[in-house]
Amino acid sequence: MLRRVKAALAILICSLAISSAAAQELEIDPDGIIQSVQEWIEDNLDPGALDRLGVDKDRVQRFLAEVRRRFQGTYVYDLGALKETAVQILPVLDQFEETRPYAVWLRSHLDYFEVAQELRREVKPTPGKPPRLPDATPVLQRSVWVKELKDRSLPPLAEKYAAPLKEVFITEKLPPELVWVAEVESSFDPTARSPAGAAGLFQLMPVTAKSLNLSTSLPDERLHPEKSARATARYLRRLHARFGDWRLALAAYNAGESRVESLLKKSRERSYDAIAGRLPSETQMFVPKVEATLRRREGVTLDQLKVSAE
Repeated sequence: MLRRVKAALAILICSLAISSAAAQELEIDPDGIIQSVQEWIEDNLDPGALDRLGVDKDRVQRFLAEVRRRFQGTYVYDLGALKETAVQILPVLDQFEETRPYAVWLRSHLDYFEVAQELRREVKPTPGKPPRLPDATPVLQRSVWVKELKDRSLPPLAEKYAAPLKEVFITEKLPPELVWVAEVESSFDPTARSPAGAAGLFQLMPVTAKSLNLSTSLPDERLHPEKSARATARYLRRLHARFGDWRLALAAYNAGESRVESLLKKSRERSYDAIAGRLPSETQMFVPKVEATLRRREGVTLDQLKVSAE
């Protein structure tokens, strides 16, 4: 009972952290949040680090939990409502060394909220239907991401890491252009840590890292640029071999192999575009952002990437 009360308070605090105008756009499932949010906070957020935030601790916890919840939903427009609070939370996270990894991750993903807002402006409600917007098509999402990144400057740390990590990808017989996944995931900052527990340049989750023979205890090898790049290259190569398509491979990298495989089987489809609307919102943002980033940095499309033969 006490746990449920705490979780209910978490919802209230989180809702207060979001602007009232944005809150009108939310589609909240209170029962689902009450059941899981407190457990998720305890399992995924470092209480020792967040303790440094003092009076802001609860607000930050609830916000990060809400980001995680919406990333796992499929209605991408919901992400736009979080932008204002994200901007407010960033300087709070930046104050202390212990919480700065969360700030690095959040800063790298602010454009997810911006693109969600742009998609809401672009997509028109279906006449005669409820106000819920139809899914933004993958074609539209790709177009909006290209516009979002067309003038974006190079992340400062890319100059340090991109060239040597391309050599790692080449050694692993993977297209070197895919090194720009690190810009999408972390802006090439190896200290980045997500509220879901992913870490490093390529934001590997603990279970994935361990399956790739990376240590996640001290020292956490996900934070080692070369080791994490080598593991990521091997993983992406394996995913491409399994799905035979870079969009599907990237979707599996972000959402999980089993989820992508299950959606393909249930829908009897074979393409990313056919299942995109049923993938998590984070994945719906991640895949076209990778595509747009490769176009911006290398002038190539995913279809042009070739895997070297063994």
